[in-house]
Amino acid sequence: MPGQTDHAGMAALSICEALLLAINDHKLLPEREIAGVLRDAAAAHENAAGNATEMEMHQSVANLINGIKIEGSAPG
Repeated sequence: MPGQTDHAGMAALSICEALLLAINDHKLLPEREIAGVLRDAAAAHENAAGNATEMEMHQSVANLINGIKIEGSAPG
C-alpha cells in the first residue's frame, strides 16, 4: 500500500509544518529553537544507516525537512 503511506507522510509533514508555524507565530518558541528542532530531525535522517534504498529514503526525508522555512512566517 505505498499510496497510503505516501499520503500519510504528506499529511504528517503538513500537520507538523503548520504546528511549527503556529508555534512561531504565537511566539511560544523562538525561531532559533524551531530551526534547531528541524536541524535535529534532518540530522537524524542524514546520519541514519541502512542499505542503499533506505539511505536514499533517509536523504530524501532530510531534504524535505531542510526545505521547511519558518522564519518570517507571520505577516507584517
